[in-house]
Amino acid sequence: MDLTRAQWRKSTRSGTSGGNCVEVADNLPDVVGVRDSKDPSGPVLVFGPTTWRAFVDQLPERR
Repeated sequence: MDLTRAQWRKSTRSGTSGGNCVEVADNLPDVVGVRDSKDPSGPVLVFGPTTWRAFVDQLPERR
């Protein structure tokens, strides 16, 4: 799968201290990529948009 045009972003809640963060690329048609921010050239999990939305909708809301 070609992810060269992926625009990776990480939550603003992640802060700048590193830690256990993931990055998400949701700008590609038909796929959402997820990767470890500490290993940007490492493996990427790929989800369909509907599956990704179902996952995000189950996350507890943080304030």
